Amino acid sequence: MITAGIDCGAKNTKTIIMKDGEIIGKGQVLTGIDQKKAVEDCLAKAVEFAGILRDDIERICATGSGKKAVEMADDAIDDIKAMSKGANFFFPNARTVADVGAEEARAAKIDQKGNPVDFAINEKCAAGAGVFIEAMARALDVTIEEMGPLCLQSDKKIPMNAQCAIFAESEVVGLIHAKTDKKDISKAIHDSMASRTVSMIRRIGINRDVVMIGGLGYNPGFIAAMLRELKIEKIYVPDAPEFGAAVGAAVVAAENT
Repeated sequence: MITAGIDCGAKNTKTIIMKDGEIIGKGQVLTGIDQKKAVEDCLAKAVEFAGILRDDIERICATGSGKKAVEMADDAIDDIKAMSKGANFFFPNARTVADVGAEEARAAKIDQKGNPVDFAINEKCAAGAGVFIEAMARALDVTIEEMGPLCLQSDKKIPMNAQCAIFAESEVVGLIHAKTDKKDISKAIHDSMASRTVSMIRRIGINRDVVMIGGLGYNPGFIAAMLRELKIEKIYVPDAPEFGAAVGAAVVAAENT
C-alpha cells in the first residue's frame, strides 16, 4: 500500500510518501502565491525521491492551512490530527506533542493510537512562531542557524513580557541599544517563545514522552528552553521534524483505505 501525505502550509509545502508503513519519499518546496503549483511540484519531488510513478500512489491525504489546494486528495484532516498521528508514528509511547512551525504553535494530548484527546493553539501572533525568531535574527544581524547555538552560550535570565510580536521586537531593540550581549538577547527570545508554548501544553496537561515536530525542532536553543520550562529531561524530536504533519497525513491515508 502506497500513500502520500501533503502538508500545504503558509510558508512551505511538504510531502511524504509511505509504503506499507515505511517512509520511502519526501519533498519540500516554498508554497509561495500559487498553492496548487506548490502542491504539484512538491508531490513530483517526493515521487522522484521514492523512485515510483505517481499512479502508484493509491491514496492521498491533505493537511495544513492550504489543504483545499490539494485537489487530488482523497481525504483532508486538520493540523491537530496530522501532528498527533505523526508524533505517534515516530514515537508510539508519546502522549504529548507540540508543533512549532513558521506560522503558529499548537499542542495536543494524544492517546495510544495517536488520536488527539485535547489540544490548544497559540493566539494568532508571530511571537509564538518561527517567523519571530527569523525576524529577531535579522535584528541581531545573525543567521537563523546561529540563533539556537547563541542561546546556549548564555546563562542569564532576561524577562520579555510583551505578548505581541511587534512589542516584543521593540523590547529586543531596547536590549540591543542597551548593549546587551547577543547571546543573552537570544536566550531571552527563546525563553519567551518556550514560555508561550509550554503555557499551551499546561492547558491540556503534560503527559509522558513529549514530542516536538515542526521546524523549531532543529533549534537547540529552543529545545533547551522548552526543557527548562517543562522541567523534564528529554524532548523527543524526529530526524526531520518539519515533515511531522505530512507523515501524519500519510498515516491517515493508509488507515482510511
